[in-house]
Amino acid sequence: MTQQLRVLLGFTNAPDHQIEEIAGAVINGLTGNAAYPNPPVSMADLQDALTAFTTAIAAQAQGGPAATANKNNKRDALVALLRQLAGYVQENCNNNLAQLLSSGFEAVSTNRARAPLAVPAILSVDNGNTGQLLIKVRPSANAKCYEVRCAAIGAGGAPGPWQSGGLFTNSRSMPLNGLIPGTSYSVQVRAVGGSTGYSDWSDTVSHMSL
Repeated sequence: MTQQLRVLLGFTNAPDHQIEEIAGAVINGLTGNAAYPNPPVSMADLQDALTAFTTAIAAQAQGGPAATANKNNKRDALVALLRQLAGYVQENCNNNLAQLLSSGFEAVSTNRARAPLAVPAILSVDNGNTGQLLIKVRPSANAKCYEVRCAAIGAGGAPGPWQSGGLFTNSRSMPLNGLIPGTSYSVQVRAVGGSTGYSDWSDTVSHMSL
């Protein structure tokens, strides 16, 4: 008998920064996702709740008990929306792990073997400071961090040897430093963690360093 997949609800007790990461992953995962056409919470409302929570976290650092209470209220409101969406995803994933994970939520493990890490998708590559590229990816479930690599593109359009750009825990901002201005680079990212150690490398995105 096939065991029913369930959405992992452990985020309800997660640290604040992890709640932010999960909410961001769900917004990215459910936006335009044909498998989940009618979520009970709009992504605009979820983004508003996430923004309010992030603002309250920043205010807590400079405020007193009232600021902490406000932050906790914003957290509870965000978690409530995430729980609604988790139930919706669980009911509409068709017991398909890939479809469940595409929502941005994680699945409860049905055995001792954890699911292979999903390949992270590069959402954007932008210019930062001189000789710096900033990479943003869609988070992968169960990833502990992300490894970035790059290769300079030669005159013939072929990339040179791959060079490691380091490991990053923040999927929203991964800087590649020390690049040559005016040179285009191929960039790839892979997730690190889980039972398999690494995901496959992402599709290649090219961008010029300024």
